[in-house]
Amino acid sequence: MKTRTILVSLAVFFAGVALCLAEDPNMGTWKFNPAKSKMGKGATRNETVVYAAEGDNVKITVDGVNAEGNPVHSDWTGKYDGKDYPVTGDPTSDARSYTRVNDRTLDFAVKMGGKTTVTGRVVVAANGKTRTVATTSTDASGKKVKSIASFDKQ
Repeated sequence: MKTRTILVSLAVFFAGVALCLAEDPNMGTWKFNPAKSKMGKGATRNETVVYAAEGDNVKITVDGVNAEGNPVHSDWTGKYDGKDYPVTGDPTSDARSYTRVNDRTLDFAVKMGGKTTVTGRVVVAANGKTRTVATTSTDASGKKVKSIASFDKQ
């Protein structure tokens, strides 16, 4: 009886986690759409972004090109709870946090050494087929750089 209760509880727990993550419209692979984007001078261009469930976390894998045209790759695994989680593979950041604003909107902050270097907002369209990422960063001279990147779901 005790074993059955534990197994049923675990099944309900994992079904709940799967359901919550399945409802996240960010999940899946997103490809950069340059025709609909306005990238600031010197901004890194994320070519492909993949959101995937990893247990009760979300793993975000980014592949793109930096301002010099060199390939970039980074991974982040965490929750949309506003807390900092480590980033691997990105020499310009060591942590990132995401906060869910509503069903289709996330705010995020990118940090290096505890200092916020990029802020942004991710909005998935109501049809779930496109998303827009608006970011604000500061370049080496202290000037604000704003970008709007559009992505299509694959």
